Amino acid sequence: MGLLRHRPDEPVGERFQMREKLLSIGDDFWIEDSQGRRAYKVNGKALRMRDTLVLEDDSGNEVARIQERKLSIRDKVAVERGEDTAATVHKALIGLRDRFSIDVKGGPDMMAHGNIVDHEYEIERDGHTVATISKKWFRVRESYGVEIAAGEDVPLLLAITVAIDSLT
Repeated sequence: MGLLRHRPDEPVGERFQMREKLLSIGDDFWIEDSQGRRAYKVNGKALRMRDTLVLEDDSGNEVARIQERKLSIRDKVAVERGEDTAATVHKALIGLRDRFSIDVKGGPDMMAHGNIVDHEYEIERDGHTVATISKKWFRVRESYGVEIAAGEDVPLLLAITVAIDSLT
């Protein structure tokens, strides 16, 4: 699996650095952009009945809420924006490889597949890669990269990546 493939006439996507070991509830960590600037903060909300993580922009504004849904047949995590569920991430029941289904409200669904545990996977929509996740881009231990294709919803895809981490 490689980087997103770019044609010379296509805009290049954005790349972010994330921590490999997902925080425990109550902990916070920053997602950095390709220049090492703090771009988004994952805020672990303590003392909640459900596991809740909040994705905030660099100004502290909430852009997504990631909440575990416990009362279901299989584990799932909802990505919420405001009062609406923007996407629901759940482990696919079919197959031996790591695969996650991502139900997107008001848009085409996505699928994450590859080596999820080792952070070497892709998120696809309609057969096109919208995000590539890889540890190979960084020499820093316990870090991995998320490259998001140009024109995609960056906060939503970062929140989906955090949701997948929380399910593994």
